[in-house]
Amino acid sequence: MDIVIGSDHAGYPLKKELVEFLKLAGHEVDDVGSFDSQPVDFPDIAQLVCSKVVEDVRRRGLLVCGTGVGAVIAANKIKGIRAAVCHDFHSAHQSVEHDDVNVMCLGAQIVGPWLARDLVDAYLSAEFEGGEDFVRRLEKIARLESPGSH
Repeated sequence: MDIVIGSDHAGYPLKKELVEFLKLAGHEVDDVGSFDSQPVDFPDIAQLVCSKVVEDVRRRGLLVCGTGVGAVIAANKIKGIRAAVCHDFHSAHQSVEHDDVNVMCLGAQIVGPWLARDLVDAYLSAEFEGGEDFVRRLEKIARLESPGSH
């Protein structure tokens, strides 16, 4: 699978580990930064990751910040992105199966590397189930992104 990954400075150490993990698992990895522990603003990294995910629907994104919260807020501001913070196994796969999540956000200060690897595996192995209820709900979410829909 083609994965775009990014982090702020708080997420950098975990992101670095996840990049190696993903490559060893045979995934194509596009690491958009950050590339060190110097302060960087998570909205900038979210923009880089999400723009590449929107360009190619076959890609999935991963964002890592301190808690995952800032990353998910920024990511969900971008049209076409459905991002979720996933700190447990069930959310990691069900967010894709039911909500067609295309960007998973992790908190490096919340989960350790071993759990993060399991969460990423669950996220990447999951597929959208489709089904009338799930599709209808996604269509409603997409309408929320349209001007004048509120």
